[in-house]
Amino acid sequence: MNIWNLFRIAYKALMRNKMRAMLTMLGIVIGIASVITMVGVGESSQASINNQVSSMGTNLIMVMRARMRERGVSTGRDNVQSLKVSDVELIANNAEHISAASPVFNASGQIINGNYNWSGSIMGGNTELMGIRKFELATGSNFTDEDIKKYAKVAVIGQTIVEELFDEGVDPIGRTIRVRNMPVKVVGTLKPKGENQMGEDQDDVLLMPYTTVQKRMLGIDYVHMIMASASSEDVADKAVEEIETLLRGAHKIKDGGVDDFEVRTQAEMLEMMTSISGLMTTLLTAIAAISLIVGGIGIMNIMYVTVTERTKEIGLRMSIGAHNRSILMQFLCESVILSIIGGIIGILLGILISYMLSLVQGWPFLVSSTAIILSFVVCAATGIFFGWYPAKKAASLDPINALRYE
Repeated sequence: MNIWNLFRIAYKALMRNKMRAMLTMLGIVIGIASVITMVGVGESSQASINNQVSSMGTNLIMVMRARMRERGVSTGRDNVQSLKVSDVELIANNAEHISAASPVFNASGQIINGNYNWSGSIMGGNTELMGIRKFELATGSNFTDEDIKKYAKVAVIGQTIVEELFDEGVDPIGRTIRVRNMPVKVVGTLKPKGENQMGEDQDDVLLMPYTTVQKRMLGIDYVHMIMASASSEDVADKAVEEIETLLRGAHKIKDGGVDDFEVRTQAEMLEMMTSISGLMTTLLTAIAAISLIVGGIGIMNIMYVTVTERTKEIGLRMSIGAHNRSILMQFLCESVILSIIGGIIGILLGILISYMLSLVQGWPFLVSSTAIILSFVVCAATGIFFGWYPAKKAASLDPINALRYE
C-alpha cells in the first residue's frame, strides 16, 4: 500500500470521530502555541531592550558613588560623597577616549503652572548632558554655560511635563513655572523618548543647570553621578580604564585599595538585561514545552482507545491479506496526522498571540523561524514517538482473536 493511500485511510478514520480528534489535538495546539509565543516574546523583549539602550546612547558611561558597607551589608550610596565637580573636569580634560562629560544631580518635587501641578523628576547637568543622554530639542534652546555660572533659574522640560502642566496648543517657551516653589523660566522642550528598559518614563524630566540644582535646591557640594560619552563604542572599555585611573589618582586610592566609585557602561547594562530576559524566556519555554509531552500522552491514550475499538476491523483486514507493516503504518499515520495538524494550528495561534502581545507592549514584532521549523519537526516526532507503541500493538494482534473480539 502506497503512502498516499495510508494517509487517505487514516484521515477518513479520524473524521469518523471529529470531536475526539479535535480534543486530542488540543494538547499539541496549546503546547506549540505556548512555545512559539514564549520564544517570540523573548526575542521581542530583547529587541526592545536593545532599542531602549540605544536611545540612551550606546557610548554612555556612568560613574556612581560606591555603595557603603557595614559589617558586610550594603547600605546604599546616599551617604557617600566621593564624587566632586572637579572629577568631572578632570575626566573631560584628561581622558583621551571621552568626548563629553557632565555632573548629574537628581531631585524630585512639585512642578506647578497655575492650577496645574505635577510631581516630576529634576535633573541637573551641564550643557553636554543633552548630547550624552541623546535628548533632542523639540522647541526652544538648551541652557548655556553662562546660565551655569549664574545659577540661572531656567529649564528644558520633557513632553510628559508639557502635557501635564500646559493646555494643548499652548507654547511653554518663555513661560514661568514653579519648581519646588522656585520660579523657573522654560527655555526649551524635548522630543519624546518613551520608557527606558526599566519601565521609567524618559519624558518625565526637567533639565536645569547643575549649579542651580546643586546650590539652590539641594545645598550639597558633592555630585550624585557623572555621565560621560565615549568617543565611540569600540573604545568604551579604554575610556572606562582611563576614568578609573584618573579618579583613583585624584582620590588618592592606593594599588589594591577599595574604590569609592563604580563605573558602568551601557554594554554591561545591556548584557545584564539580555541575560535576565534570556533566562526567563528559557524557563517559560521549558514550562510551555511540558504541555507538548502532555499532548503526546493524549495522542498515545486516544490511539490505544482506537486500537481497542477497531480490533475486529484489524482482524478482518489481516484475514484478507493485510500485512502487519500496513496495519502499523496506518495507525502511525493517524497519530502523525493528529500531531502535524495540531502543530500547524498551534504555530498559527502562537504567531497571532505574539503579534497581539507586541501591539499591547509596544515591542517590535519578531517570530523565530528556527522556533517554527523546530516546532514542526517536534510535532512529527511527537506523532511518531507516541503513536508507535499503539500502532505496534495493533499490528501484533492475532487475526483469529481479533475477529472474535466483541
